[in-house]
Amino acid sequence: MKKEYSFSNAMPVLFGFFIVGFVDLVGIANSYVKKDFKLSDTLANLLPMMVFLWFAVFAIPASLLMNSLGRKKKVLMSMLVTLIALIMPIVGYSYAGMLVDFSLIGIGNSILQVSVNPLLTNVVSGELLTSSLTLGQFIKTLSSFFGPIICIYAASVLGSWKYIFALCSIILLIAALWLYFTEIAESPAKEKTSSFAGCFKLLNDKVILILFLGIVFVIGIDVGLNTSIPKLLMERYNIPLEKAGLGRSLYFMSRLTGTLLGAISLMKLSGLGFLIFGMVVIITALAVLLFVFNIWVVMILFFVTGFAVANVLFILFSIALKHKPALANEVSGLMIMGIAGDAVILPVMGVFSDYIGQVGGILILLGSMIYLFFSACSVQKDSVSRSYDLKLP
Repeated sequence: MKKEYSFSNAMPVLFGFFIVGFVDLVGIANSYVKKDFKLSDTLANLLPMMVFLWFAVFAIPASLLMNSLGRKKKVLMSMLVTLIALIMPIVGYSYAGMLVDFSLIGIGNSILQVSVNPLLTNVVSGELLTSSLTLGQFIKTLSSFFGPIICIYAASVLGSWKYIFALCSIILLIAALWLYFTEIAESPAKEKTSSFAGCFKLLNDKVILILFLGIVFVIGIDVGLNTSIPKLLMERYNIPLEKAGLGRSLYFMSRLTGTLLGAISLMKLSGLGFLIFGMVVIITALAVLLFVFNIWVVMILFFVTGFAVANVLFILFSIALKHKPALANEVSGLMIMGIAGDAVILPVMGVFSDYIGQVGGILILLGSMIYLFFSACSVQKDSVSRSYDLKLP
């Protein structure tokens, strides 16, 4: 079925990436919940773990169900689950309740991320897919950037940081209604859908396996820094939580800038070459961060890291979709399942942080980026990978 590009149809789908950014509420809420209930880093990091644990459980089933139910319905279903999650902290607030709430955020976001990327292929022609995925990442980062700012506004003006959930609920309702009333043509349901075994069999492909593990670790640094930046600033410089949260906004501002400039750069540069260069920059920045204590230098290093990591997920995802275009739903589910790696990385960061301070968590992220660097080099050397140059036409 030939797709005709329609700006009016693409916009509500792209706005779905703004809702994807709501998963970063986890990092924002983590600092406040830790403070409110006087939690250790180990217990506090169980909260984001609950989010990403459900990516492992729901990513593959969501991709399989998408074959029969349809991509648009799956996106709307995910928005409903997310809406319930956003309402819960307003109705009742407790540590146990937040564990349940973060689980619902994880369920909703895993279904959304599995569905919204393939849905974009229903409204965007093939040659525009790479640039459209970049735009989607830019919109997601925009959502993440405004999160801490809205949270500070909610805490200082509205009286409680938890009102951020109410504001996000309103935005989500607008997004869901916009998409619901937009007509999007979808391919007929498959009579024979893939199985769990079929999806996991994709990992037998060396390129898919490396991309999957790459997503595990790149999400690790993204969410890891999201949760660690305020804690590191408070630990080293005795900055109050409200002001330390602005460090997170700086990080997302750098990602916003990196995504925008990355979209332009990838018109001329190889995606894999861009990825490898980014890994070198991130590894260098994190290594320097361990030994430098000047607050302005530290903030610059946070900015540089966010700038370099901004396009990594998009590059990995794009290569995967182009590598197995006939299995886009299954590949999407498998790649999103990689996000569940944070269910392991974040608790390990928490344990190291409790014993040796926030530097311990940074060491875990540094090790993850070293692995991703060697993985990217391996994919580049693989003869198959040469077909997935991400230059735009």
